[in-house]
Amino acid sequence: MKMDMIIMAPVLLILLGATEILQADLLPDDKISLLPPVNFTIKVTGLAQVLLRWEPNPDQEQRNVNLEYQVKINAPKEDDYETRITESKCVTILHKGFSASVRTILQNDHSLLASSWASAELHAPSDQINPPLNVTAEIEGTRLSIQWEKPVSAFPIHCFDYEVKIHNARNGYLQIEKMMTNAFISIIDDLSKYDVQVRAAVSSMCREAGLWSEWSQPIYVGKDEHKPLREWFLIVLMATICFILLILLLICRICHLWIKLFPPIPAPKSNIKDLFVTANYEKAGSVETEIEVISYIEKPGVETLEDSVF
Repeated sequence: MKMDMIIMAPVLLILLGATEILQADLLPDDKISLLPPVNFTIKVTGLAQVLLRWEPNPDQEQRNVNLEYQVKINAPKEDDYETRITESKCVTILHKGFSASVRTILQNDHSLLASSWASAELHAPSDQINPPLNVTAEIEGTRLSIQWEKPVSAFPIHCFDYEVKIHNARNGYLQIEKMMTNAFISIIDDLSKYDVQVRAAVSSMCREAGLWSEWSQPIYVGKDEHKPLREWFLIVLMATICFILLILLLICRICHLWIKLFPPIPAPKSNIKDLFVTANYEKAGSVETEIEVISYIEKPGVETLEDSVF
């Protein structure tokens, strides 16, 4: 029995030593160095919502240990929590700005090891925002389709109001429309040329309404179709002829040249009653003359006959 104990003692010592060595490899010691996370970013993902994201430091030695992360919200309201994943969502007000920090931690039963902090900040949005991006315009028949992207801003896409300005370069007509979407369709004259601009402002649903941004760079669409030179020449010629005739007509009317050059021709009487009266008068006059002549001849005739008879 003693012999067995003597033989087992070195074996137990060897196993105990191996266990200590294994535990030394598995458990962190005070000499391990923790490095802060890298590529820490803050991104706005919705109304009063941000996404914190980072990556483990590539130079961090692992040693078969599970690293954790401590997240600290600095503004607008302080908060502190731990997580094992490399991203975190946070709901908070954003119009006053947002800042946070994250560090690598390693906990055991005796102590807490931690790296230095990695920080990121989201500045409070100003009142003077950027104009919309990637404005495009396309004409299909008489439909003008306009699209754009939200400005570079911490606010999400649904936090913006927009104004679209459409200028008709042919007649100078200016159309301005206000909307909450990032697309607009207008019915236009497809024979004209247009320039299109868009501007943006933060809507009151996300914060107090701010100022409008500058207009985006103008986008030109359409074509100004001019009439052919020959057609314009005919139009000008006809207008000139009409103008000259009008001037001559006014001169003739003022100076009575028309009557002098073309005196009026007497027209025959067309009154049937007057014609009938005139005809009867002439006929009556001829009858009286005939009677007078006959009566003048009858007296001498009778005397002649009487003389001859007797």
